[in-house]
Amino acid sequence: MIMLRVLLSVVCIAISLTALSVDAQAGAVRPGFNSTSDGRNDDGTFTAPAGCTNSGNGGTCGAGTAVSLGFTANFFGLPFTTAFINTNGNITFDQALSTFTPFGLTNTARQIIAPFFADVDTRNVASGVVTFGNGSVDGHTAFGVNWINVGYFNQHVDKTNSFQLILIDRSDIGQGDFDIEFNYDRVAWETGDASGGHNGLGGSSATAGFSNGTGAAGTFFQFLGSGVPGGLLDDNAATGLINHSLNSDVLGRYDFFARNGEIEVPPILTPEPSGFLLIGSALTGLALTRRRRRR
Repeated sequence: MIMLRVLLSVVCIAISLTALSVDAQAGAVRPGFNSTSDGRNDDGTFTAPAGCTNSGNGGTCGAGTAVSLGFTANFFGLPFTTAFINTNGNITFDQALSTFTPFGLTNTARQIIAPFFADVDTRNVASGVVTFGNGSVDGHTAFGVNWINVGYFNQHVDKTNSFQLILIDRSDIGQGDFDIEFNYDRVAWETGDASGGHNGLGGSSATAGFSNGTGAAGTFFQFLGSGVPGGLLDDNAATGLINHSLNSDVLGRYDFFARNGEIEVPPILTPEPSGFLLIGSALTGLALTRRRRRR
């Protein structure tokens, strides 16, 4: 009997350690970056309280406030120190964005970085809310936005998504240099009711990527699977966002390096069985790799 109890204890400990190991590797979303909440809303943009003075990059109080990044980001030759925090899974540099049905990022005129552009709706009390704030990554100043456990229009929470955008100051390398990091822990829905979706699926599905709004070659990027029903969801082994990575060993984490006004991308590689293809200007056929480190 004693031996049996010892054996059972060893098995339980082994199971617990395995679970801890899986959990330790499962989460791409970084803690923190949540000092400010956007509150519960639909199609909103963070707006500072009455009497605010922040008007960087054309931001105006009451119609969406441009929030300070804490550093300068040279985004394809356009220097920005502030951004608009939009509920629907994106930030913009030119002006607030309330659009809820996602559009393609390869030919847009908007200056946008979108970890998951879709119809987020946080009005249901069971949904998380958009939060953002300053912090650090590997000793570098950073600004992050969280969409954790957020629902979709119209106030649905039967499925929720958890994802994050972090911009990391790399002025230690060059003036205006920075990293863009997309982190994904769960992508269970892709569409709101007003975008042709049913139960969060189908219709005009989410897009993810970035663009400086000029349409010039090399100034935009979009994940393969964007705008394709089911393309970015967790259960899609080929293009699901949590199933792959870029310049990171953490699944669901994608790091892009902006240096001297240009975004560094991986060299053309032969896709591995677990590889993930990217598309964008001059990016077709590029594959994600899991072992490249932050520079």
